Amino acid sequence: MYRTIDDFITEWKSESEMTAKVLDNLTDASLARKVYPEGRTLGFIAWHIVTTLSEMGNKAGLGVAGVAEDAPEPSRAAEIAAAYRAAAASLAERVKAVWTDRDCLDEINLYGEPWKKGYVLAILIRHEAHHRGQMSVLMRQAGLKVPGVCGPSREEWTKFGMEPQK
Repeated sequence: MYRTIDDFITEWKSESEMTAKVLDNLTDASLARKVYPEGRTLGFIAWHIVTTLSEMGNKAGLGVAGVAEDAPEPSRAAEIAAAYRAAAASLAERVKAVWTDRDCLDEINLYGEPWKKGYVLAILIRHEAHHRGQMSVLMRQAGLKVPGVCGPSREEWTKFGMEPQK
């Protein structure tokens, strides 16, 4: 849980850049990739990350500019990445404009439960990290380049003059 807005903004900048990096490596064809027939597609997961920013942010009273949670999933990967960048920037701007450090400890009702505002911010970051992990598996299966997020990906080790870890 965050207790200061600056702490969230610092981490959000890093986390949202990592998410954008993953989204930038999607292709239009890869959006339909699933692990199993009933599973979510790579495009669905990517779009879910985008729509959650305004959905959760607005339920928390932030007034985040972004796509509606029921907006249709685009068929173009570049559209998803662009919508993400816009919503992620809006989220950061709105958190700084609307909440103060003292607000982080205030409780709001979210999804039928009492959540501290600082917890909402933590969940936004955890939510993205969770789905980035899912996406990296689907991306690998789709034959896409998987970018390093919290360290180099297998393909990136050679850029550092090192052998990939086994």
